Amino acid sequence: MTHTEKTQPQGWAQTSRELLNPHVISMLFLGFSAGIPLLLIFSSLSLWLREAGIERNAVTFFSWAALGYSFKFVWAPLIDRLPVPLLTRWLGRRRAWMLVAQIGIATAILLMGITDPASGPDSLTRMALGAVLLGFSAATQDIVIDAFRIEAAAPRLQALMSSTYIAGYRIGMVVSGAGALYLAALFGSTADDYSYLAWRNTYIAMAATMLVGLITTLSISEPKTNRIAEHAYSPTDYLRLLTVFLVTALTFAATFFLSSGLFASIKATLGGGALMHFLIEMLHFALAVGAAACTVWLLVSLGAINRQMARETWVEPIRDFFARYGLKTAFLLLALIGLYRISDIALGVISNVFYQDLGFTKPQIATAVKTFGVFVSIAGGVLGGLLATRHGVMRILMLGAIIVAATNLVFVALAQVGANLPLLYAAVSADNLAGGLASAAFVAFLSSLTNVSFTAVQYAIFSSLMTLVPKLLGGYSGSIVDGIGYTGFFIFTSLIGVPVIGLVWLAGRQLAIDETSRSR
Repeated sequence: MTHTEKTQPQGWAQTSRELLNPHVISMLFLGFSAGIPLLLIFSSLSLWLREAGIERNAVTFFSWAALGYSFKFVWAPLIDRLPVPLLTRWLGRRRAWMLVAQIGIATAILLMGITDPASGPDSLTRMALGAVLLGFSAATQDIVIDAFRIEAAAPRLQALMSSTYIAGYRIGMVVSGAGALYLAALFGSTADDYSYLAWRNTYIAMAATMLVGLITTLSISEPKTNRIAEHAYSPTDYLRLLTVFLVTALTFAATFFLSSGLFASIKATLGGGALMHFLIEMLHFALAVGAAACTVWLLVSLGAINRQMARETWVEPIRDFFARYGLKTAFLLLALIGLYRISDIALGVISNVFYQDLGFTKPQIATAVKTFGVFVSIAGGVLGGLLATRHGVMRILMLGAIIVAATNLVFVALAQVGANLPLLYAAVSADNLAGGLASAAFVAFLSSLTNVSFTAVQYAIFSSLMTLVPKLLGGYSGSIVDGIGYTGFFIFTSLIGVPVIGLVWLAGRQLAIDETSRSR
C-alpha cells in the first residue's frame, strides 16, 4: 500500500485499553451520525412513496438523490481548503464543516418530513429537493469525518477508529432502516392504509437522531496537524474557487434539466425498453457533464480562478494516479472501481419494494432486512477483512465478485415462491454476507491504490466512482421490473456481475505484471 504507515504489533491488553481512547469512542458516535441519512433516501423513502401511491418507476428514480455520494470528489478539495465564516475560527476547520453538514442533514430530513408526496406533483418536487439536499449534506459529512479520522490520532489508532466508525455506521443504518419502518407502522401507516402523519412523525424523529452527531462535534477537539500548505492563498482566491464550483454545478444542473424534454422526446420516438432508456439517459448525463467541464475550462482560461490553486485542487491528484499506474492499468482499475458493486447496488435499490410487493409487512422487512441483515453484513465484513489479510486482497476481491453475482439468484427463488419468511431470511443472509465480504475486500483494494500525498481526494474519487454507474442503473430498476418482471430482473443483476469477475482477473494480472516490471 502506498498510503499506510508501518506500525508495531500490539498486545491484547494494550489494544483493549485503547478502545477507551476518546478518539476511538468519538468515532462510534460520528459513525452513527454518518449512517443515518442513506436509508432515508433509499429504502425507507421507497416504502413511504410506495404506500403513498407513487408509481414504482418514480420511486426508484429517487435513488438518484444519493448521487451526491458519487460526486463528492468534486467538492472534497473545497471542503479541505475553504474556511466556514465565523465557525472555522470558533471550532476549527474540520469541526466547522462537520457542524454545517449535520445541520444540513437535519434540515433536509425535516423538509422531507413536512412534505406529503401524495398531495400532488409539486409535493414530489419538494420531496426530491429535500432528498437531494440530504444526499449532498450527507456526502459532505462523510468527507469531513474521513479527514478528521485520519488527522485526529496516531497511526496505531486508525484501525480501531475505523472499526468503531463502521460499527456506529451500521447502528445508524439500523435506526434509519428498521427503526423508521417500526415507527411508521407504530404510528399507523400500512400498505393498505397510508397515513402521512405517521411518516411525518417518523422523519421528524429521524431528524432528532442527528443530535448525536451535533453533540459529538461540539464535544471533540479539533485535530492538531503539522500540515503546511504548498502555497498561501488570499481570501479572494478562495472566493473565486467557490464561485467557479457553484457556476459549474449550476451549469450541470441547468443543462441536465433543460435538456430533459429533448431526451424524453428521444426516448418516446425510439421506444425500446428500460435498458434503451438507461443508455439514452447516460448520454443525457454525459451531455451535462460535458457542459460542466467546458464551463470549468472556459472560466480557468479567462482567469476566473488562480490556475495554480485549481491545478493543486483537482488536477494533481488525478495526474499522480495515472503517472503511477500508466494509462492502460489506470483505465482498467477505474473500470473495475466503477462496476464492481453494480450487481448488489442495482438490486438493493428495489429490494424493499420487492419485499412489500410479495406481501411482507413492514415489521417483517424491518426485522429481517434492517436488523438481522445488518448484523450479517457486519459478520461478512469481518470475514472479508480476515480472509483478505490471510490470502491477499485480490483473491478475496475475486471471491466477492463471484458470490455477489451468485447469491442474487436466491432472489429468483423468492420471487417464484412468494412471501415465505424462511426463504426471505435465507436470501437476506446470502445477500448481506456476500455484500459484506466483497465490500471489505473492495475498501482494502481502494485504500491500496491511494497515494499518501493525495489520500483524501483520491479516496473520494474512488469511493464516488464505485457508486456512480450502479446508482444510475438502480434508478431504472423499477422500469426494468415493469418490463421483464422480478425474476428476469434478478437474473439480469447476476449476469451483469459476470464481466466484473473478468475485470478482477485482468486487474490482478496487470498489477502483478506492473509490480514485476518495477522490481527489475
